[in-house]
Amino acid sequence: MKKNPLVSPVVKWVGGKRQLLQDILKHIPDKYSTYYEPFVGGGAVLFHLQPGKMVINDINEELMNVYNVICNNVEELIEDLKKHKNEADYFYKIRELDRDREKYAQLNNIERASRIIYLNKTCYNGLFRVNRQGEFNTPFGRYKNPNIANEATLKAVNNYFNKAKITLKCGDFEEAVKGIRKGGFVYFDPPYDPVSESANFTGYDKGGFDKDEQIRLKKLCDKLNNRGVKFLLSNSSTEFILDLYKDYNITIVKAKRSINSKGDGRGDVNEVLVKNYE
Repeated sequence: MKKNPLVSPVVKWVGGKRQLLQDILKHIPDKYSTYYEPFVGGGAVLFHLQPGKMVINDINEELMNVYNVICNNVEELIEDLKKHKNEADYFYKIRELDRDREKYAQLNNIERASRIIYLNKTCYNGLFRVNRQGEFNTPFGRYKNPNIANEATLKAVNNYFNKAKITLKCGDFEEAVKGIRKGGFVYFDPPYDPVSESANFTGYDKGGFDKDEQIRLKKLCDKLNNRGVKFLLSNSSTEFILDLYKDYNITIVKAKRSINSKGDGRGDVNEVLVKNYE
């Protein structure tokens, strides 16, 4: 399949991989049958690779609804996005919709996807963040002219999804790779192990992702490895992660991270790429 340069992320996501993309691409196998991404997030790696056959998953229902709607109802989504206003009062009115579950349940899938894209384009730092109740809680961003209805990108992603053989899932990462065969390739980009208590950011899903989840993910990697399935995994370069994956091929890469609200939490940090092949 010929790559389309217009195919790119439609939402900005915590831990997005755009800036690490060149490092990651060096480690992607030349050949694989089906591409799997169990923590797809903003999909920077997926949209760059544009594989012909893929299974993408995320536990975040709002995000996976966005991808479903782009795949199946892109024209209606673009029309709905055009109604939104880049104004603080309007932003908070739309943000508050998920505080009233009954009212929120009345939104159809297109309206829900439109709301998430609008909030993502106009909120502070463009981050998707929810509180423990699962309510969107990022403040208004005050951008001059955000591209809320990015028609070219939305149509390009729709076209790609419909040309490729795609399976969209919303659930646990283990479920996402069920039925994978040798020849398949998995890219794991889980919520990172926090480098410090203040850096513990898993606000894109109300459930969080603790050390027990990291261990469960490592055990899944072991299962894949035993079955001859190639995987590549990104994470932070903490002692815990380095020790957890010590039996695999680890590369340290430098990334700029800026989700820490304190200035000293920004700058170059070490991250790891772990793989089970040369």
